[in-house]
Amino acid sequence: MNGTGSLAGTIATAGISAEPRHDWTLAEVEALFSLPFNDLIFQAQTIHRAHFSPNEVQLATLLSIKTGGCPEDCAYCPQAARYSTGVEAEKLMALDAVLAEAQKAKAAGASRYCMGAAWRELKDRDVDQIAAMIKGVRALGMESCVTLGMLTGDQAKRLKEAGLDYYNHNIDTSPEHYGEIITTRHMEDRLETLGHVRDAGIKVCCGGIVGMGEQQRDRAGMLVTLANMPTHPESVPINMLVQVPGTPLHGSDKLDPLEFVRTIAVARILMPKSMVRLSAGRETMSDEIQALAFLAGANSIFVGTKLLTTANPTQDRDAQLFARLGLTAMEVEIEAEDGHDHGHGCGHGGDHACHA
Repeated sequence: MNGTGSLAGTIATAGISAEPRHDWTLAEVEALFSLPFNDLIFQAQTIHRAHFSPNEVQLATLLSIKTGGCPEDCAYCPQAARYSTGVEAEKLMALDAVLAEAQKAKAAGASRYCMGAAWRELKDRDVDQIAAMIKGVRALGMESCVTLGMLTGDQAKRLKEAGLDYYNHNIDTSPEHYGEIITTRHMEDRLETLGHVRDAGIKVCCGGIVGMGEQQRDRAGMLVTLANMPTHPESVPINMLVQVPGTPLHGSDKLDPLEFVRTIAVARILMPKSMVRLSAGRETMSDEIQALAFLAGANSIFVGTKLLTTANPTQDRDAQLFARLGLTAMEVEIEAEDGHDHGHGCGHGGDHACHA
């Protein structure tokens, strides 16, 4: 049998399809992770090209609108009040300051603006101020995204009424490994919030973090959980752990970069129509690993020199990488108040999860 026939048999056995599925088994996804690297990347890139332009990448910018003081015990997070990381608790930013930063992000080429608050859950008293931020960002012609912790159904509806495009709420890891990373809430709490977001008609941004001491089976389990949701998250951030001194995970063994690329590729195969974001950790990634991640199906990044509290590549470095790879910034369609979509282009310049 020639190479093509052998590959076709392997792919058929692995259950790979260019159309979305919601019935993946852990065994099937572990089989994808076990494919020869070249075969896995080829299949991921083939599926990517079936749904996206192969050389376009969405640019998003992330701003911490309320930093530090979080009561949760997420082992990766420098914003947890219980850890000594040098991150001081701050109040919610003023509207004008947030919109001034959003304007800078747009001028630098970002088409989506993400705002993160270090809260366990959104309080009703803060909804109006958050809603004003969302309206201001959309008035600039940018997609809006927020990550504010857990939500009630009523709060989700109020954010939707303000025009929110995306809500970020990561599941972080597999259900089996979750208790090793967080004890102050449960995976079910996260899934409940995601249900409120879906019910309100807001698009979901949901992914996880790798390199937290998990096994490959946990990375597979995390992706199975995402891919078997009734509707795939429209945006799937895959974060490489940024190890911050003072957090419990500081000093952990680092994940093999090629295993990170495999995770990107499997995410693309399992969720073929989702935006897959090469998220936190790019600052320490080589250009070559980032190039492989794009080849594996990543088509979204955060731009700007800072995520929530951790470093991100400079605008110049990203521009040079895009030029070397022949990548361009993706144009997005912003749904206007009249119910129609209006295109907004974005030149390169430069959604992370709450862990940055």
